[in-house]
Amino acid sequence: MIDVKEAVGKAVDYLVSVYPKIEQSTIELEEVERSEDDQFWLITLSYGTSAFSPGAAFIGKRRYKLFKVNIGTGDVVSMKIREIHAS
Repeated sequence: MIDVKEAVGKAVDYLVSVYPKIEQSTIELEEVERSEDDQFWLITLSYGTSAFSPGAAFIGKRRYKLFKVNIGTGDVVSMKIREIHAS
């Protein structure tokens, strides 16, 4: 059984292996959740650019991915686009 820190590491490793051009320094942990059946960690990571211009306007684009990591084996079983909507 893997803990949440290991699951996040597996998700980051998977993301970088699939998208090798992503700079690891831009990856941020956004959300962690256990699935209702306690079989998976659900990990949301974001990556990309984000900055504020001198006039305080947001510039850049972050992308979000949702990873499903098997709690028993540590295998990443899925990676999906995670849409974030500003409220």
